[in-house]
Amino acid sequence: MLTIATFYKFVSIDNCPELQTLVREYCERHQILGTILLATEGINGSIAGTPAAVAAAMAYLRQDPRLCDLQHQEATCSGKPPFSKLKIKVKSEIVTFRSDQADPTQQVGTYVAPQDWNALISDPEVILIDTRNDYEVEVGTFAGSIDPQTSSFTELPAYIQQHLDPQKHQKVAMFCTGGIRCEKATAWMLAAGFPEVYHLQGGIINYLQQIPATASQWQGECFVFDDRVAVTHGLEPGTHVMCYACGLPMPQERLTPNCPHCGAIP
Repeated sequence: MLTIATFYKFVSIDNCPELQTLVREYCERHQILGTILLATEGINGSIAGTPAAVAAAMAYLRQDPRLCDLQHQEATCSGKPPFSKLKIKVKSEIVTFRSDQADPTQQVGTYVAPQDWNALISDPEVILIDTRNDYEVEVGTFAGSIDPQTSSFTELPAYIQQHLDPQKHQKVAMFCTGGIRCEKATAWMLAAGFPEVYHLQGGIINYLQQIPATASQWQGECFVFDDRVAVTHGLEPGTHVMCYACGLPMPQERLTPNCPHCGAIP
């Protein structure tokens, strides 16, 4: 059994290349696989390994005073590792948004715990927005949510500017896979003048882990960025597979006839 840990933190990091080398050497020694992104704005990662190795890796990261309160979410998987290699990258952003108005270290929306999420999104005054890309939404989403039909997270501000008005849409709730995209999206919306902006704490993954299927407002599966492809309630493996031709998720029952995106049979 392997442990999967996902984590992020927005914090100033001024020595990314040095930290990149140290983290890579540590993960290689302990047979950790996955991806960790470093930028001057923070850290974003998803790693897998034995339970002991992942626990040690998280403890190693927290030795850095800037990451001493780094939080993470855990899941387990059996069989082959969910990642095929280790990638430690230095990027310009830990989640690409390309807007100076989106600074989670200055302001973010109101966090809503999974246990309180259903009540919030049941409020008829709340506009519920899925901040993920179109192919992710197709795999699953919350009932009643708006699909912006974006192919990139950077397209979200344009959608909001065209379809929402801070004067008319007073309450906006947002969600994403693990929470990181909503950090930037809600920061941007607050800067744009929206008075009440909420986001699901820990993202869909946290919701599926904590809310039983019998009480859930989630419909379908949740796409994840590793070889599991998609997960369901309790973070159990889903039924989606990746098309070899277009690289997008498709329901396993659609193996025959063809991929709904490109027509190929994976």
